[in-house]
Formats: sequence, structure tokens, C-alpha cells
Amino acid sequence: MEHLAILNKKLNLLQKIISGKKTIESRWYVNRKAPYGCIKKGDVVYFKNSGEPVAVKASVSSVLQFDDLTDAKILQILKEYGNKLGVDESYASNLKGKKYCILVFLENVKQIEQFEINKKGYGMMSAWISVENINGLKK
Repeated sequence: MEHLAILNKKLNLLQKIISGKKTIESRWYVNRKAPYGCIKKGDVVYFKNSGEPVAVKASVSSVLQFDDLTDAKILQILKEYGNKLGVDESYASNLKGKKYCILVFLENVKQIEQFEINKKGYGMMSAWISVENINGLKK
């Protein structure tokens, strides 16, 4: 399976992935949604900043999922993985009320020839899309 992850441009996460400072992509949710339960080792994740073309791809080396999160569990995850997530423990204040977390461990990160996507049918606010083939999203 292939996945498209849309990143918050203000946090400079794409550059951290490219530079190798961020080796784990995380998603935190109140309710379970993609990629929770649908991503596995060997999948490919394409990355883009919001409002920009897709620019990077990486392979998934491992996945961890957490549920029934509490403030203490969130803090524990950030303490253990925060450095590789590109955030620190202070990020916990942004995660209040989240019940699910998925950590996607990245390898073989590569900048690619950029391309635009069409999210029609996936919701304009979608920040993660899972598809059989990324070409179906290309404009």
C-alpha cells in the first residue's frame, strides 16, 4: 500500500525528514482513522507540506500503534520517541484529548521529482490518504 502524508509547513517537518533529524512520522487522533490499522512494514509514504507538491518518499521499516491514551502515556511516548519525531515533550500540550497514536518508522528517505495531487473524494482537510497506488492521486 502507498500513503500520502500532508505535513504542517510551519513546523518544518519535511525538512527534518529530508535531513534525517526526523525518522518517525506520528499521527495522533481522537478517533481511529488512516493510517491506524492500515499501514505496515514495507509500505511507502509520500510526503508534502500543505499547499505544496509531493516532494519526498520513504519506506516504512516498522509501525507502533497506541490506544486508550492518557496524558501520562502521551508524555511517555514523547519522552521515548520525541527526538526522532522532531518534537519535544512540550508538544504534549497539543495532544490533549487524543486517544490514538501511530508511529511510522521511516527508512530510505528520498527526495523525488515533485508532483501535484488531487484530493477530490478524500476530503480537503485530509492529512493522510492511503491508496493502492499513488498515481491515482496525481494531477
